[in-house]
Amino acid sequence: MVRPIVGASETPVVLVQLVPASHAAGPTPRLGDLLALAHDPSTEARQRLLLGVVALCDACPPSVDVSPVLCEIFLTLARQAERDVRKVLSEKLAHAEWAPAALVNVLALDEIEIARPILEFSPILQDDDLLRVLIEASLEHQISVARRPQISGRVADAVIDRAEPAVLMALTTNRTAEISTEGVRRLVEHSRRIAALRGPLTRHPLLTEALAEQLYEWVGTALRQAIATRFTIDEQALGIAVRDAVQGVTRPAGHEQNPEDQGDRDEMERRLIDKLQSAGQLRAGLLIRAVREKRLSLFSHGLAALGGFSVGQVRSALSAPSPEALYYACAAVGIDRAVFPTLLVELRKLNGSLPGDRGEAIWLRGTLSQGSAARSFKVLSGGDHGQLKTAV
Repeated sequence: MVRPIVGASETPVVLVQLVPASHAAGPTPRLGDLLALAHDPSTEARQRLLLGVVALCDACPPSVDVSPVLCEIFLTLARQAERDVRKVLSEKLAHAEWAPAALVNVLALDEIEIARPILEFSPILQDDDLLRVLIEASLEHQISVARRPQISGRVADAVIDRAEPAVLMALTTNRTAEISTEGVRRLVEHSRRIAALRGPLTRHPLLTEALAEQLYEWVGTALRQAIATRFTIDEQALGIAVRDAVQGVTRPAGHEQNPEDQGDRDEMERRLIDKLQSAGQLRAGLLIRAVREKRLSLFSHGLAALGGFSVGQVRSALSAPSPEALYYACAAVGIDRAVFPTLLVELRKLNGSLPGDRGEAIWLRGTLSQGSAARSFKVLSGGDHGQLKTAV
């Protein structure tokens, strides 16, 4: 029940009847004391009244019907409160399920020392409220949002979209955040330029083996060992294989070779791929590394071995007028569709601008399962021989 109490010279005061809670423990402020404070216009009395009403609400959570009234009382008193009082108020309301939403949102945009408890813990804040903070508030506010337990995928995506290093770091270390597989992939990609993300990502529970292999390419020795241990990758064998592919097995890129030398190089790379596959260490990450190191033959043999294709099929795809078949082959072995455009650019540099650019960019259509991609590639390749049939 709500009753106005009007004194001779005072501003009307609203007294709110609260619903008693059976679990309330400890002494609670007396309504008479709060009423006396309401008649006292001093700043100290207003602050004591504010905290007293909070304590009373904690002991006897208010019913929904009086929430608008409570909200107006709190907002009026909070505007008059000094910084230290607002800070205490934020701490007291951080876990309160009865707190007025309008007041919580005001505190969430206050200076960071006041806002932090609300941003990190208040059950009142919804996704739209958090997204507003990411847009309107300071970097410290954004970090608090990213640290918030169990933030939704929608909020996590917004944090990743903004790509602020410190905020990304807070999100990466938040193990309760709902981050999609695509979100983790984007974090791995950001870790290429933000070294601080690499350590937390190697330990992140949502990191997949395919993403771990991408991460492996630009982390230091200690983190490579951690990845190798977690995903049962033979770090020594993979490291030797990559080094051999770059230095020992082939000649430097651009070196003029006669056909016999080229044949020897092709055979050595085939044997290297066979060894890696026999040891269970052939991964899509090695193919990406081979292209970056300008080892087209190593890429061709590796792609054929991983996908169960013939080298002739792969080379036909590399020489086709459209990149469609090559995309299917890459997707079949787990190369992410977001990586493919960059990979295609590098392959064209190594292969006389082939495959060509006829047809649409099919990798933009959406995610394709590895099985479907393999079947599509085999249909387009038309067997182990002959020219590649294109779908354009």
